[in-house]
Amino acid sequence: MMNNSNTNTTRRDFLKTSALIGSTLMGPAILTDRIYGADNDAPLKIGLIGCGGRGTGAAGQALHADKNVTLTAMGDVFEDQLKSSLAILQNKEPAKVQVDEAHRFVGLDAYQKVIDSGVDVVLLTTPPGFRPMHLKAAVAAGKHIFCEKPVATDAPGIRSVLESVESAKQKNLALVAGLCWRYNLAERALFKQVHDGELGDVRAVYATYYTGTVKPMPPASQRPSGMGDLEWQLRNWYNFGWLSGDGLVEQAVHAVDWMCWAMQDAPPLKAVAVGGRQIPSPGGNIFDHFEVNYEFPGGARGFLGCRQQAGCANDNSATILGASGLGRELGFGGMPFVKGKTDWRYSGPRPDMYQVEHDELFASIRSAQPINDGVRMTHTTLAALMGRMAAYTGQEITWDMALNSQESIAPAIIAWDAPAPVAPMAMPGQTKFI
Repeated sequence: MMNNSNTNTTRRDFLKTSALIGSTLMGPAILTDRIYGADNDAPLKIGLIGCGGRGTGAAGQALHADKNVTLTAMGDVFEDQLKSSLAILQNKEPAKVQVDEAHRFVGLDAYQKVIDSGVDVVLLTTPPGFRPMHLKAAVAAGKHIFCEKPVATDAPGIRSVLESVESAKQKNLALVAGLCWRYNLAERALFKQVHDGELGDVRAVYATYYTGTVKPMPPASQRPSGMGDLEWQLRNWYNFGWLSGDGLVEQAVHAVDWMCWAMQDAPPLKAVAVGGRQIPSPGGNIFDHFEVNYEFPGGARGFLGCRQQAGCANDNSATILGASGLGRELGFGGMPFVKGKTDWRYSGPRPDMYQVEHDELFASIRSAQPINDGVRMTHTTLAALMGRMAAYTGQEITWDMALNSQESIAPAIIAWDAPAPVAPMAMPGQTKFI
């Protein structure tokens, strides 16, 4: 666990350097004509790995982010998903979608075929259980990367990603994370207010991710005859912890990221949590609600509420409490505001944050100043995993415990004909920390 002295030094170092990177983090300055190749107009080829809804959206945004890009390769484990995605993208960007039959890859090795197909930029948008493996392969091949959140579903995956992040830095590769609120101009302005001290010292953050059921698990009676365990799990990936990480890690990671952002990305020291499965599910092994209490350096606290149940009140926001005021992040509704030393409400532009993250990715490639979100995207994912570990086990989990956990939750062999046993639902007080 990080001691207070080391953590305070880290936070002071952050403050010293934040002024140097503030224009990149806080404002739209990077959204200039550089995005259209003023510095380097060479053609860029894009490869999509994971052709579900998020992947299709990300590909469309990447194609819209730069005038001289084409989508030339696509890969997915399922052919029907690839075909559906391709049809949507061809309809939206017919001139920029140039994926011939030879570059439509299907199967568990499709990711490597996309990477090896001669693309310059890869979009990693499969279920997150595969993210560490795909990121490692993309970095090894020297590709620029858009990496959807979260980046891992267990600690061994986190450690692999941290190695890949360092390798990407050494190779001067762009690595933009799908923690999209960091690319929202309104939220950037809010957190600038927080970091500039308008609330005084941050004492607590209350963040929520209350929503309906994300991807309901169908009953076993709907499983097609002859479908193997792995395919059944992949078709319903959100409901299996090794693929999604659970709802806290896959969805509420955004709320965790707000909390980490408010704390200037100093990692939480420890966490305790409650959670469980209240609404019966016909399969899968994920919880449908969590409440996590984090302790940050200096005694600041973070409180996260997460629920994915139909028919309940929904809320996706964060309230930041400081020594001399409060700030409110209003998620998808309304504009952020501060009530502090000087009252403030954001009134500037609010372009689509999903588009901005791709705009800035390609602008950074064109300008030879690649963005690398790697450390913070990995730390935010680990903070979410830390909360899940605390809820699953009922124990207090420290940052070092979470980082060094030896529990690998994926099947030992990932193959169509290999066993894919489903771990039992966690039971706090009985499930052991490994």
